[in-house]
Amino acid sequence: MAEVLVLYYSLHGNVARMARLVARGIEEVDGMQARVRTVPRVSTVCEASDDAVPTEGPPYATHADLDACAALALGSPTRFGNMAAPLKYFLDGTATQWLSGTLAGKPAAVFTSTSTLHGGQESTLLSMMLPLLHHGMLLVGIPYTEKQLTTTRSGGTPYGASHLAGPRSDVALSDEEQQLCIALGRRLASVSARLGGARF
Repeated sequence: MAEVLVLYYSLHGNVARMARLVARGIEEVDGMQARVRTVPRVSTVCEASDDAVPTEGPPYATHADLDACAALALGSPTRFGNMAAPLKYFLDGTATQWLSGTLAGKPAAVFTSTSTLHGGQESTLLSMMLPLLHHGMLLVGIPYTEKQLTTTRSGGTPYGASHLAGPRSDVALSDEEQQLCIALGRRLASVSARLGGARF
């Protein structure tokens, strides 16, 4: 089974829920399996460190997860129109993978959650694509053949799946948002399966 890495950071749980839906879509594709990983919070105190294993949820990602993956789905909440610092911090530490071309030619997709409708969903998704492009990854979005993309009144973009969580981050994912997360995972895994490990 080829593994698709679903790598995310989530503070209030919304991106974590999206990650599980993306993983469900990945596992709808024959021969593909999701490996769900998260990253720890970044401390403002230099001496502070987190436990090596999270108290709940999936394990923390390692660079070995990047080496092993056939494709990558990257998820983050929006922070002022950009990805959250913990995910950026993890990506900033991937110079070795960049130098060796570990991720070059592998497909990738992105997803995000915001507290307001115009809170930077698309700019966050685009900002998450930048390091993936530098790694030489092949970006996969959501095509308009997914009907929920034109009917959604909450999240959902052609750049990747998105969710409108509300000002208190307590709004559940809408049916359209859920279906678009699954569709994104399914499309990413399908593209990866068709490439069959070919490098570009």
